[in-house]
Amino acid sequence: MCSNSPKIMVFRPSLSEFKHFTRYIELMESEGAHKAGVAKIIPPSEWTPRRKSYDEDDIMSLKIPNPIYQNVQGDEGIYQQFRRQKKTMTVRKFKNLAESEEYKTPEHTDYKDLERIYWENIVCHTPIYGADVTGSLTDKDVKAWNMNRLDTILDVMNDMTIEGVNTPYLYFGMWKSTFAWHTEDMDLYSLNYVHVGYPKTWYAIPPQYGQQFEKLIDQIYPTETSSCPAYLRHKTIVLAPEILKKHSIPFNTITQEPGEFVVTFPYGYHAGFNQGYNIAEAINFSTPRWVEYGKKTKFCRCFGDPIKINMDVFIKRTQSDMYPLWLKRKGEKSVKKKKCMFNDSHNDKILKLVLYRIHPYKIVNYLD
Repeated sequence: MCSNSPKIMVFRPSLSEFKHFTRYIELMESEGAHKAGVAKIIPPSEWTPRRKSYDEDDIMSLKIPNPIYQNVQGDEGIYQQFRRQKKTMTVRKFKNLAESEEYKTPEHTDYKDLERIYWENIVCHTPIYGADVTGSLTDKDVKAWNMNRLDTILDVMNDMTIEGVNTPYLYFGMWKSTFAWHTEDMDLYSLNYVHVGYPKTWYAIPPQYGQQFEKLIDQIYPTETSSCPAYLRHKTIVLAPEILKKHSIPFNTITQEPGEFVVTFPYGYHAGFNQGYNIAEAINFSTPRWVEYGKKTKFCRCFGDPIKINMDVFIKRTQSDMYPLWLKRKGEKSVKKKKCMFNDSHNDKILKLVLYRIHPYKIVNYLD
């Protein structure tokens, strides 16, 4: 790992600094926080997102619609994650499972020891992850850093609601439940808060090394990446730190404790795992600096990327001098696309169906 590569910064804002979300993100970036791809924020002690206990019935009775088994396959630090959907369960049932003998966090001495245990046992015993649950646990009257109203340009410039992007999602983790290597949809920023439970372990690659990381993925998965220019958006690839070190790709590791925020920055690849039962809340957001990243985003072309934001309104408001050129290039691309479209014959329809059914990103839809 390059000793000169950017390191993850940790911020401890005062209560007055913490009141202004966008302004504080700008302050963090003025100090170079975005260069590491991820930053941690420890909020002031006076700030409380929720007054009631996290064991109250309003949380425990919540339903996790699509909990998933995460089956990891591979060896020698190179793995892929395949997902199998379970039946809907309540948070209470999920917590009981997470704290049971079968799924609970193993005995360990410190975070490094737990990280070692994770990688030594990554293909053993399939964890369950309660991911992408619509909702928020933050009290409605909380003003600062409330994910229901961050009021960034993603909210004020776009009239549409996209669940999990400009509205918050809840994540219910257990030991070894994993988020694979990825950047956010449209290469947006993200904000993640651990409400309660065990910490999260994060790995992050500085954005300046993002293309180097993508080239490594091209080498490891040449067939898949030649078919899809944004294969990492499938969120199936889990690479151990040793593989990044072997290929001289700088990265950082950080632990996010309960009561702490993690911000991921545009085009910052990140991955990680939950150290045990926890509840996290997350959302995407944007700043004017993001617009250039949004314009250049690569999309998965296997089935159409699930999240695709029309950039017109953002460019018109933040880069008005470039707006006419943007529309011109957009029109030229649209014409080329129409010329290249194949006839949707009966055989083409069959081929699409076969590809859809066997693709690892969609495997969750076809297993009981």
